[in-house]
Amino acid sequence: MMSKSMTKFVCQQCEATYPKWLGRCAECGEWNTLVEEAVVKPGKQMKLRETGEILTSFPDVDLAEDGKKRFSTTFEELDRVLGGGLVPGAVVLIGGEPGIGKSTLLTQVATNLLLKNPARKNNSKLVDGTKLVNGTKSVDGMDDNHWPIFYIAGEESPRQISLRINRYLSKEQQTSSKTTQSKKTDYSKKTTQLLEDLVFVTSTDIDELIEVILKKRPRLVIVDSIQAMSTTDLTGASGSVGQLRECTERLAQTAKALHIPIFLVGHVTKDGVIAGPKVLEHIVDSVIEISGERSDQLRLVRALKNRFGATDEVGVFQHVEYGLAEVTNPSELFLEDQETNVPGSATVCVMEGTRPLLIEVQALVTSSQLAMPRRVGRGIELSRIQVLSAVLQKHARLPLGTNDVFLSAAGGFRVTEPAVDLGLAVAIASSLKNKKVPQKTIFIGEVGLLGEIRKVNFLDRRIKEAKRLGFTKIISRENARSVREVLQQLDLL
Repeated sequence: MMSKSMTKFVCQQCEATYPKWLGRCAECGEWNTLVEEAVVKPGKQMKLRETGEILTSFPDVDLAEDGKKRFSTTFEELDRVLGGGLVPGAVVLIGGEPGIGKSTLLTQVATNLLLKNPARKNNSKLVDGTKLVNGTKSVDGMDDNHWPIFYIAGEESPRQISLRINRYLSKEQQTSSKTTQSKKTDYSKKTTQLLEDLVFVTSTDIDELIEVILKKRPRLVIVDSIQAMSTTDLTGASGSVGQLRECTERLAQTAKALHIPIFLVGHVTKDGVIAGPKVLEHIVDSVIEISGERSDQLRLVRALKNRFGATDEVGVFQHVEYGLAEVTNPSELFLEDQETNVPGSATVCVMEGTRPLLIEVQALVTSSQLAMPRRVGRGIELSRIQVLSAVLQKHARLPLGTNDVFLSAAGGFRVTEPAVDLGLAVAIASSLKNKKVPQKTIFIGEVGLLGEIRKVNFLDRRIKEAKRLGFTKIISRENARSVREVLQQLDLL
């Protein structure tokens, strides 16, 4: 373990060092840039390496990692964002607004890993304080030397967390209610084993936590939250810049040395960014963001940083009674309430990472009572509405100068890519003319300032997804050159 150490204060701008805190750095003149750091004596750092060797060749690394592949979190949507699953030794930071579902998602991951472990059918025995099942593998390559799952409850009591787990388990029990009595008994045994192997740690001292991890070797560690952790080596309060960096660094060292994946729950500021120094995101391997409107059930999971996969993937979840449920076919979710027989509705296709999503956009054009007509968007940028209104007014001769234009993306989705321009323009014209858009028609294309339709990326994937969902007419750059030509085809001029 790390020895008791002195502290120093380092300027985050110029890295000048001081023995005590100062409001202003004497070197660079910046205010409030001094952060407390631990000063560790040489030779007293944590001894976490499995061997004393510091030099390793590539073949040795390849052989050592052969049995430590990715393993599933039991959620395909979360695995997609992580690049195919969790990597042993990875440190994943999850951020999001309060109440968005961070703790709920991680609780369900821990519960599923314990419930869906096929190795539990065998008899387990204690070996050096850990459980080993005939030297076999458990869930998707997970080493069975790491049996328990640690949940560090820094903000909630174990009782509160257990209530969340019981709510989720009640859903599992309802699912099994249609099965035989013997299967119900098996389920009851699984839940009993779950209570034994899900270990709550109520201490927020990082040194005590690491000591327990070194002794018990859990298969997974969930820290909720990293802002609640602290070390006695620093005098700052938990959540301060120095404490955050020091605690995260020590957990990252432990994860890498023992090949144990660690989830860190992070708070966000009022601006929506993860609280703490930017170096916090450099220390961890992946930064995951959960977003969504509180008034809406939809939750989108994105990777802002991922050392083991791409950052252009998105996972879709839905907030339900028992927690978070995966949405394996988001397009159907966004289109299930679509009103196809009313003016002002159009279907577009957006790309979230490599996944095409079909969503409905709606427009409402009414006569304005103001000197300056309003342009209002929900889930759509105001500048995009203003540009499209100007293009339609000039190149399609639509009288929008005296009308208010309201646009909305159905389902609470936030539209950012230009491939939806053509669908938005058609929805505006449809509402203005009070004419319906033909059913099973989808619009894919960017609209330029000259009224032309421009090509978009991944057109083949978008078309394939549209056909899979039964759309028979696809309007894009392939069959139309300008927005005016499209409106003429649809009799909206």
